[in-house]
Amino acid sequence: MKTPRRLEVVCTFALLQACAVTLGALAQSPPQALEQRTASKRTVIAASFVLDGRGKLLRDTRIVIENGKIATINPKAGPVDYDLRGLTVLPGWVDAHVHITWSFGPDGKNAGGGGTTPDLILRAASNAWMTLMAGFTTIQSMDNALALRDAIAAGLLPGPRVLSVAESLMGQGEKTSTPDEIRAFVRKQKAAGADLLKIFASGGMRQGGMTMSQEQLDVACDEARKVGLRTLVHANRDAIRGAALAGCTQVEHGMGATEDDLKLLAEKGVYFDPQAGLLLETYLMNKERYVGTPFFPTTLEGFAPMEKLFPDVHAVLRRAAKIPGLKTVYGVDAVAGAHGRNAEDFIHRVREGKFDPMAVMISANSLGAEALGMADQVGAIAPGMQADIIALDGNPLDDITAVRRVIFVMKGGVVYKNVSPRAAAANAVP
Repeated sequence: MKTPRRLEVVCTFALLQACAVTLGALAQSPPQALEQRTASKRTVIAASFVLDGRGKLLRDTRIVIENGKIATINPKAGPVDYDLRGLTVLPGWVDAHVHITWSFGPDGKNAGGGGTTPDLILRAASNAWMTLMAGFTTIQSMDNALALRDAIAAGLLPGPRVLSVAESLMGQGEKTSTPDEIRAFVRKQKAAGADLLKIFASGGMRQGGMTMSQEQLDVACDEARKVGLRTLVHANRDAIRGAALAGCTQVEHGMGATEDDLKLLAEKGVYFDPQAGLLLETYLMNKERYVGTPFFPTTLEGFAPMEKLFPDVHAVLRRAAKIPGLKTVYGVDAVAGAHGRNAEDFIHRVREGKFDPMAVMISANSLGAEALGMADQVGAIAPGMQADIIALDGNPLDDITAVRRVIFVMKGGVVYKNVSPRAAAANAVP
């Protein structure tokens, strides 16, 4: 097996000059675009056990990579550059819902997201790196990460592929915009370079009712379709049905979803992205850092009701697992304190949600890619796909905690991580 590569981040972004210091441990190559360095290189990976991302198993084969893409799968290919036999090889994961710019500020408190100070931008870059190291090679940001997206795509920073919103459409009851204003807002997002439109059609986890009318939601999703934007709807309880009837692309969260709600999502072909526990765990583990910050309780005692939400979260998951044809994707709602721990919800989905482990892997591979409109690019190990490949110490079909032990990470044919199983076990999230 090759010696682990060490990467240098040379940042030319105006507010990222300190990035080489922050991420200096990655260092020793010139400042050319990271994903162009191996553009002409042929790489062969030997694997004894492969999950192809589409539900099939491949055994004792070799994956040939050329120009950053998978060229062929040939058991006789050689010479071998990376020997991953004894590990589980699979496509890099897709996280459909992160807040990649959320971080804790210099005072240790929740700083939210979208900040433009040098410190907060560096923290967003660090979040991206931790997410990539956890095996997530494609993510979708629910706060504005367009600059980070472009920096990673240009090779100025290491990180997962990023799809991002620009601004979100906020439901505000009677104060919500008119249909014409909503259409103009949607067009503005497209012009700003957004990859998707996030719509807040309901309140928080413990709140019921829609925060915009069905007509307003219909208009938003209709205009987004016309301009080529996918729509992700923050929807709990009544808003779940509303999003399905409006023909929106994906429902986020889905607290209070009934069996009928989920069947309607399946019937309409709407993707469903419920969280499984990491989000609540993160808030509770870091309540001293969140308390008193915007949108969070002002006292530590105010976090107690979150403890009572776990049964409701897991009940929705168990319902979803039983609905035939429901396209349940994988998004963890990663906020400050959760970046790099994105894989924890795999474990919750299998243990508390009673999902089949293979279905959970597919939700973050080919199904997740499909939901992003990237099914022809990522999410599967097959010829023509981007060479986004990870390896785990262990088999997640038998032991779902193997998702914590990411040994190898390749994105676009570039190796970012290659460590021994013993080192990975030492650094695994407990």
